[in-house]
Amino acid sequence: MAFLLAFDAGTGSIRAVLFNENGEQVCVAQQAWTHLPDPNYPGSMNFDYAENWKIIVMCIKEVLTEAKISPTSIKAVSATSMREGFVLYDENGREIWACANVDARAGLEVEALKRQDSELEYRSYKLSGQTFALGAVPRLMWLKNHQPDIYEKVSSITMINDWILYKLSGVLQADPSNGCTTGLFDLTRRNWSDEITDLYDIDKEIFTKVNEAGTVIGHIDVEVASLTGLSEETLVVAGGGDAQLASVGVGAIENGQAIVSGGTFWQQELNIDKPIYDSNSRIRINCHAIQDLWQIETIAFFPGLVIQWFRDSFCDKEVEEAKRLGKSFYEIMEEKTKDVPVGSYGVIPIFSDVMNYISWRHAAPSFINLSLDPEKSGKHVLFRALQENAAMVTLGNLKIIEEVTGHYPKEIIFAGGASNSKLWSQILADMLGIPVKVPEIKEAAALGTALYAGVGAGIFDNISDVVQKVVKFESVFKPNMEHHQLYQELYKTWRSVYVEQLKLADKKITEHMWIAPGLTI
Repeated sequence: MAFLLAFDAGTGSIRAVLFNENGEQVCVAQQAWTHLPDPNYPGSMNFDYAENWKIIVMCIKEVLTEAKISPTSIKAVSATSMREGFVLYDENGREIWACANVDARAGLEVEALKRQDSELEYRSYKLSGQTFALGAVPRLMWLKNHQPDIYEKVSSITMINDWILYKLSGVLQADPSNGCTTGLFDLTRRNWSDEITDLYDIDKEIFTKVNEAGTVIGHIDVEVASLTGLSEETLVVAGGGDAQLASVGVGAIENGQAIVSGGTFWQQELNIDKPIYDSNSRIRINCHAIQDLWQIETIAFFPGLVIQWFRDSFCDKEVEEAKRLGKSFYEIMEEKTKDVPVGSYGVIPIFSDVMNYISWRHAAPSFINLSLDPEKSGKHVLFRALQENAAMVTLGNLKIIEEVTGHYPKEIIFAGGASNSKLWSQILADMLGIPVKVPEIKEAAALGTALYAGVGAGIFDNISDVVQKVVKFESVFKPNMEHHQLYQELYKTWRSVYVEQLKLADKKITEHMWIAPGLTI
């Protein structure tokens, strides 16, 4: 039997996931990694390529040991990663600088670019679908200003998934679905933009060849084979960004399909057949991994992280109870919340705002409208309120997408860790008023990556056919329309309250939960 190896490089960990030729997961090796700040530069988030390569090698060896297969049976490898993070190389192909996805050191550079030309960010957005918030331009300007000796040596740039493939094959290249998140791509052409690089006086020679996902770029390098145990015969295949390949992994490969991916961030993706720009620059537009599709993307900040914060800050008793009963913390809490009514007794969580890409910021975290009755404001109530709030931000983001495109999805594919919760899935269906489909596969980004590796290796004829064959759904949650009507009114209340809370943070009376680098209010 043939096997496919996918690397999924997330913010908090790297996973090497082995699949067989039927798209079934065989084993996974996962190692945590951290992206430490440089104490000299506030907001920095370095990507430690030397240490992280060692971690990847460990994962490869662990997979080979656990799977007990011949390395030659792994026909192809590919990689996906967090978007926005990138690696810079010198003329000899040596890494000289790298940052992770939410590196925020370039705040002053953003301010300077906006002072230089107040319309510059809007012009870039109309070409690239990106703003300065997470893009590469301010970071490159920062490097030029603060570490010019390194900047002068820059010969190539790739994203982190492309860096993994480079380490495996020795071939420098990029892909559209992640490369576009630099803000240096022409979305329509799905390639580097001469017009954007001219705007910022960036050397065009640093841009590597662009390959669509599924393109064979090389083989496992002989030294890498010796180091890891992989075979020199194994093909190395172009991959892409994690959200886009997760979309492939859950079957969202056609125009008009929509996906909500519930993790640390909640991403809402709508497939479109041509780039559509928001005149107010509130939403993001990316290349899909599918060659003739793009995606409108909105993001809810930190729903998964907020739930973890709530658990770690207030729920020691429930964590211990879960250990004693052999259950997860989330199972325990959802059992306790089963009798909490829609709307959580009026509790209003203030965490993520709806998407506003050009002026991206969030109010100070808080719970508002608490009752002094413990039955109406206990931990069980607050837990459900947080689940409802994540769904509420999703509703708000889909409303923005509908305003821009005229399209509201007929159904949602719900993926990521949050989709393991039946209660959360039902809340999402009720909030949105449409069916919510939960796929069987939980390693969606890795599966999408592996399927493209299989296309490159010739195991699969094309991505569309294999996705239809492999992707299956374990549950469909139908909306309770009475609950949906209640949520429509609760959404209006939440929006009114949030606007006022955001004003407090903008006036510096409270502190923003997060604010984009260089954004001044």
